[in-house]
Amino acid sequence: MTKLTLYSTLGCHLCELAEQVLARALKPNSYQIHTCDIADSDSLMALYGVRIPVVICEGIDNDLGWPFAEEDVRQWLTQKRSG
Repeated sequence: MTKLTLYSTLGCHLCELAEQVLARALKPNSYQIHTCDIADSDSLMALYGVRIPVVICEGIDNDLGWPFAEEDVRQWLTQKRSG
């Protein structure tokens, strides 16, 4: 199962929308999504504070920042390195 991390924060409407887009875009039982609240970390706030929601995936070097649609998620995931 591929692990995704969604960087977000409590009360972020765009983050809630991103969760919905991911749920529709991903194949069931193929991805595990971990939501990480950036408010818990100064370093994450510095990296993502003005960019959330942002998704990262093991095996993909670049992140996917908002705005994104279902097709954007699917295309981004095709970058995943095999092996």
